[in-house]
Amino acid sequence: MSVNVGREGRRSVQVEAEVPGSPEQVWEAIATGPGISSWFVPTQVEEREGGAVTANFGPGMDAVSTITQWDPPRKFTAEGTGMTPEAPPMATEWIVEAKSGGTCVVRVVHSWFASTDEWDGQYESVERGWNAFFSILRLKLQHFPGQPGAAFDAVGMSSGSDSEAWEALTSPLGLRDASVGQEVRSPADAPALSGRVEIVTVDPSGDRHAMLLIGEPGPGVCHLFAMPMGEQVYLSTRFFLFGEGSADVVAKAGPEWNRWLAERFPMGG
Repeated sequence: MSVNVGREGRRSVQVEAEVPGSPEQVWEAIATGPGISSWFVPTQVEEREGGAVTANFGPGMDAVSTITQWDPPRKFTAEGTGMTPEAPPMATEWIVEAKSGGTCVVRVVHSWFASTDEWDGQYESVERGWNAFFSILRLKLQHFPGQPGAAFDAVGMSSGSDSEAWEALTSPLGLRDASVGQEVRSPADAPALSGRVEIVTVDPSGDRHAMLLIGEPGPGVCHLFAMPMGEQVYLSTRFFLFGEGSADVVAKAGPEWNRWLAERFPMGG
C-alpha cells in the first residue's frame, strides 16, 4: 500500500472490494446513514448534493463533509476537513460498479493536496483500515441483506507485546489459535460469543485481526483486533448485529462486553 502522488501535489489512496448485491443494494449500504452505520461507524447522510455527511468516531470525534456530487446508485463525492484540524482538507469519492453474477465492486478514493509526505503515513493507515471494514460490508451483504442493524464496541489497553495482548484477549473467549472455518464458543465465565471464524490476519504494521460470523450474542459479525500504540496495545471488540431485535441485543450485550473489557484491560492502565 502506498500513496499515489499526482500533479500539483495531489495525493491519494484507494481501496476496493467486490461484494455481493445489486448496485441499488450496495448503494443503500454505502450511501445512506442507516446503511453505513450498520458496518462502519455511526453516520448521518443528507442524501443530496450539498448535503452533509457526519461520521462519529467517538466522543467529540465527528468527521463532517459536504456532498459535492450525488449520482445514485453509481457515485458520490464528499469534501471535508482532514483527520485532525492540522491535516489538509480531504475529498472522498465512492464508486459502485456492477459486475456479472450479482456482485459489485465498491471503490473508495481519499485525495488531498500537500507539498510534503507529512500525512502519508496516516492516510496509509486509513487505507489499511478499509480492508477490515470492507470485509464486514461483504459479510453483511452476503448474510444479512436488507436487514436493520445495530452496533456496539468495547475497547481496552494492554501493556506488553502485541502477541501477548492478543492472547490475553482471545484466550478467555475460546479463540486462542483459532483458524478460518473453525466453530467457536466462549466459556461460561466470558460474555456470550459463538460463531464461525471467517478471517484471521496479522498486518505488516503488527495489527492483529479476527472476524467471526456469529449467532451469539445475536446474528451478525464480530471483529476483534489489536493495534500496537507505542508501549501499549489498543484492543477492540466490535459487534455489528442484524435483524428486527438487534437494537435490543445491543442494549443488553453492549454493557456486558464493556464491563468485561474494562476489568481486564482498563483504558487508564
